[in-house]
Amino acid sequence: MEYLNIDAIDVQLLELLQEDASCSNQWLAAQAGISPPTCLRRVRRLHESGLIERQVAILNPDRLAAAVGHGLACIVEVSLDRQGAEHMDAFEAQAVAEPAVQQCWRVAPGPDFMLVVHTRDMPGYLALSQRLFTASANVRNAKAFFSTKRAKFETRLPLPPTV
Repeated sequence: MEYLNIDAIDVQLLELLQEDASCSNQWLAAQAGISPPTCLRRVRRLHESGLIERQVAILNPDRLAAAVGHGLACIVEVSLDRQGAEHMDAFEAQAVAEPAVQQCWRVAPGPDFMLVVHTRDMPGYLALSQRLFTASANVRNAKAFFSTKRAKFETRLPLPPTV
């Protein structure tokens, strides 16, 4: 994997884009103290290098639940019986294919996976658990922790300070 050399202006652009990726190129350039064409070129380079993976809209789950109905969030610890690479890869592929699985992490020590799951309601979670945990002969244990309140949710990654 090739790494991109970034400077203080790139770091500043990344900070600004992490705060609001919908800002205009002109505004972004003014904040960074560079010309709009230079800004556009730098942001394209950050995208092309893979440093900026994608830009998305982040939905508020509480307001979404109020608008469309219930919402249930949980974190699930999953332990497998067999941890060979092919077994880990198979469960991971199954988990990431589920739309309700928002995040899938392989972890150690302890359980093999941590999943962040969002479903409409408990019947939706039960259906997911049947597909993902019960139907698989290799899942030894799945332990769910249901959210009662989200105190913090951040997508920002810490960057080195700019001078």
